[in-house]
Amino acid sequence: MTKKTLKQNIYEIIFEADTPVGKVFDITLLIAIILSVIIVMLDSVHDLAAKYGGVFSIIEWVLTILFTIEYILRIYSVKKSSKYIFSFYGIIDLLSILPTYIGLFLVGGHYLMIIRILRLLRVFRVLKLARYVTAARSLGSALNNSRAKIIVFLEVVISVVIIIGSIMYLIEGPENGFTSIPVAIYWSIVTITTVGYGDIAPQTVLGQSLASVLMIIGYAIIAVPTGIISSEMIMGSQKKGKTAQVCQNCMFEDHDEDAKYCKKCGEKLS
Repeated sequence: MTKKTLKQNIYEIIFEADTPVGKVFDITLLIAIILSVIIVMLDSVHDLAAKYGGVFSIIEWVLTILFTIEYILRIYSVKKSSKYIFSFYGIIDLLSILPTYIGLFLVGGHYLMIIRILRLLRVFRVLKLARYVTAARSLGSALNNSRAKIIVFLEVVISVVIIIGSIMYLIEGPENGFTSIPVAIYWSIVTITTVGYGDIAPQTVLGQSLASVLMIIGYAIIAVPTGIISSEMIMGSQKKGKTAQVCQNCMFEDHDEDAKYCKKCGEKLS
């Protein structure tokens, strides 16, 4: 087996979920990620850490070494390593192995390994959940197309909570818990989002009336972002089914099912 053939085979196993071996590899990887996240969570329980801390540490290091080897093989197998290293998944893969090494110098640093849960995003490609991938792309496109409207909406909401908070500070004052305008704005945010912690509450009739208005506004604004995004999703055009293939040259994944060449760089797909 030549070096080139070996490199191509490693690439197909690691990056392609279309092949049986590739699917087995990715599913095994997902299981390892889940196990790693569970170990991190269990290690944060004091009683379990005291009793099984040594076992947890060994498992963490074994998984970290495996993930490190996998990361190196990913860099080795692609044609342009920088494309993978600086891609979304590349950054997540790197961040998932760094915490264990950071833990050697920083106490508690290994708990940052919980970020490995983000690697489970690969499940959409690994299990070829095409309809879910399409739905995710539609939602992402809708969010992107509606970002200007959402920004304007957030600006209005921020203006409302600042104005209402400032007025509430003038009405209630420090004697009723509204010790400053920032505190009053915090109350306004908690109220308009219908969270209602209850740590601060207006005591005067005027203050309670203003709070009632803000609560009603809160219920009204909850539906606005949903309506904006839903409208964009309805207006969005239906896309063709997508494949799980990843371009070895540029790491682009958004290919049509019948694609033979990468539509971004023209590289022939496996």
